[in-house]
Amino acid sequence: MERPDYPSDLTDEQWELLRPMIESWKQGRVARPATGHPGSCDLREIGNAIFYQNRTGCQ
Repeated sequence: MERPDYPSDLTDEQWELLRPMIESWKQGRVARPATGHPGSCDLREIGNAIFYQNRTGCQ
């Protein structure tokens, strides 16, 4: 499902800076998963959600 872009969304350039760190962290987590499931969430969307929440607060 498409969602609208928000001002807090990561730009392509910002994502390229963060992606190696986040993917490295995820690889470490997948190597020792509690459930055995590697996960299927889009890491960029998780970052966008965190930045959106940080920008707007809990209303």
